[in-house]
Amino acid sequence: MEINAALVKQLRDRTGAPLMNCRDALVEGGGDLAQAEVILRKKGIAAAAKKAGRAANEGAVGAYIHAGGKIGVLVEIACETDFVARTEDFQTLLHDVAMHIAAANPRFLSREQVTPEVLEKEKEIYRAQVQSLGKPAAVVEKIVEGKLAKFYEEFCLLDQRFIKDDKVSVGELVASHVSKFGENVAIRRFARYKVGEES
Repeated sequence: MEINAALVKQLRDRTGAPLMNCRDALVEGGGDLAQAEVILRKKGIAAAAKKAGRAANEGAVGAYIHAGGKIGVLVEIACETDFVARTEDFQTLLHDVAMHIAAANPRFLSREQVTPEVLEKEKEIYRAQVQSLGKPAAVVEKIVEGKLAKFYEEFCLLDQRFIKDDKVSVGELVASHVSKFGENVAIRRFARYKVGEES
């Protein structure tokens, strides 16, 4: 089903949820705005968006070592209170995200962190690939946008499909914990090390 940008924007304005989540919820809800809002609320994304503006100055740093000491990850996840940071659920989230980073090797935390240089280089490569097929310019740009969405899903941590449940992205996983904890939760930064690999 084709969902237009105006409908996606309307849902975003109502919920504050990220655009891609709004589009996915509208597709799942058959284009029904009220149904899409319910879908977002069930996933905890609408609640997460409302709490996203609140200061998250507490949290914890988690570590994960994999493959016989060949891969190591450090990840910082922030929350609003030290109480939440010490809960078993928060520590499990920290461990799961660190384990995901070890396995999926993201290059960026979010789409916003992809540098303009990298973005332009990728667009240039995708355009060249599609133009070689002799497609019209308008079609080329749509295909390039689709390929960019795949790029984000492969290389941006928050867009990646979570390794323990590929029905949700890492961003959606974190958002579901916002409603669970009742406070803002956000991945701040991460570092992944692999023996013999330049950083």
